Amino acid sequence: MIERVYNQALKSNLDKVLVATDDDRILECVKGFGGNVVMTNPELPTGTDRCREALALSKVNARLVVNIQGDEPFIDPQQINAIVQLLHGHDVNIATMISPALTVEEIENPNRVKVVVEKTGKALYFSRLPIPFSKNIGDHVSNYAIHLGIYGFKGATLRELGQLSPSSLEQSESLEQLRWLENGYEIYTVKTNERTDSVDTPEDLKNLEKKFFL
Repeated sequence: MIERVYNQALKSNLDKVLVATDDDRILECVKGFGGNVVMTNPELPTGTDRCREALALSKVNARLVVNIQGDEPFIDPQQINAIVQLLHGHDVNIATMISPALTVEEIENPNRVKVVVEKTGKALYFSRLPIPFSKNIGDHVSNYAIHLGIYGFKGATLRELGQLSPSSLEQSESLEQLRWLENGYEIYTVKTNERTDSVDTPEDLKNLEKKFFL
């Protein structure tokens, strides 16, 4: 799966692709297929912390950084490009991707993070609960947006975020982006109608195996 994500990222407009890991098995896997990889501190609490340390260890002076999760084997390179374009073309320091909700089940699933945005695309709030509230979600599925786990940062902003302490909202929801919002950082979103299959749980992997290989 890591190799698949890596190869999809290579098809984008990124200048360099680097795998950040704290697992020897992943390290050897990436070396085996000839990829760039760096070993990071296993005590790091978030993916963004790992991304920031990988950037420092690799000594890459990147103006823009895109954090792609290793559990997105079907990520579209054009989605990566859309994040980069948003960071390039606007006064945006943090960018991420959202998609319209498809079913009531995923809206109610705490593993699928929901987001409410302004008309400009700026995120107002992220939650594991269904937001906005509705007495009958089934009648209002189109009002919901699902957060997709890809982030883009200005390099300087990524370094700044490392100085922030965990916040109360972040700890309540287990969502690190709430730390950024609580500290006044703006997160802008790119909307896509293209949904890819991610692997967040063992059940997700079983479903993908049934869908593509059985």
